[in-house]
Amino acid sequence: MTEGDGADTSRHDGDASGGDGDDELTYADAGVDIDASEAATAALIGAVGEGEGDYAGLLDIGDRYLALATDGVGTKLLVAEALGDYSTVGIDCIAMNVNDLVAAGVRPVAFVDYLAVDEPDERFAEQVGEGLARGAELADMELVGGETAVMPDVIRGLDLAGTCAGLAAKEAVFDGAAKPGDALVGWRSSGIHSNGLTLAREAATRDHDYDDPCPFEGYETVGEALLEPTEIYTDLLDPMREHGVRGAAHVTGGGWTNLTRLGEHRYVVEDAFDPQPVFEFLQSEGGVSNEEMHRTFNMGTGFVAAVDPDAAESLAAETDGRVIGRVENAGDGDEGSVAIRGVEL
Repeated sequence: MTEGDGADTSRHDGDASGGDGDDELTYADAGVDIDASEAATAALIGAVGEGEGDYAGLLDIGDRYLALATDGVGTKLLVAEALGDYSTVGIDCIAMNVNDLVAAGVRPVAFVDYLAVDEPDERFAEQVGEGLARGAELADMELVGGETAVMPDVIRGLDLAGTCAGLAAKEAVFDGAAKPGDALVGWRSSGIHSNGLTLAREAATRDHDYDDPCPFEGYETVGEALLEPTEIYTDLLDPMREHGVRGAAHVTGGGWTNLTRLGEHRYVVEDAFDPQPVFEFLQSEGGVSNEEMHRTFNMGTGFVAAVDPDAAESLAAETDGRVIGRVENAGDGDEGSVAIRGVEL
């Protein structure tokens, strides 16, 4: 189970300085308490049990694994609603699921969506469908069905989520554990993706409306910048396998702390991709600290793999990636930490 806006609490096994003082905005202030979210997920795990796998649940079906991942778009939908533009949120829904499978070393093959609405509307349903179709095309997989539920007593507006199925030979699934001495290879994000939108929306609308002209290049409005669809990383799967990647991290909710899912090591990130201007804008508007930004957002790098240093440069060169850092031994009592841009997470 992952949450579209909070920490990536799966139930499977910028450089600009932030503001100080009373006006400094945090994710908890905006309405998402990551610690509380993780505690609630732990309670759910205790009730239902934990399955095999981390980013995806793995089911042994003989010589292969059947993998399943489920996720939604989160409060990015509120930006789409404000602008009346739902054309990209289907891509986000596909991407958030597909990228989790890729992080596990699994090829996505099929997707089903779940659209819940307070009242049916052909206009936005068509836009959502077009986005889902485009996302499936980019991910090179099939849309095999879905469900639309009309629930005015439960839903205000709409919610969009889905489940992705994948297949992988047992030897192809990533071990998921980095080793000290490994290099970290990263790939650029397209922007905010679909995590941290509760904080992003709060920061962006302190002094702006979604339809205000965008104060940086590339977008017509502030809302359009927030709606930039999530990058899909399925094209990395074969090169990562060929270069012996040990494990990968999809940088989603919880930001750069996702690296610690690769093991209790120290992850030193020295050359991450520069944050897109949207992050600098949000940090400035919300007075958000550097630490909070890196705990919440991908900050320009959406996917990271741990690999033998002898293979890192080749992998990066073949995939438009970059060697961004290394894995070190953790200190005594350290359960895993990340050092990036002078921030300790």
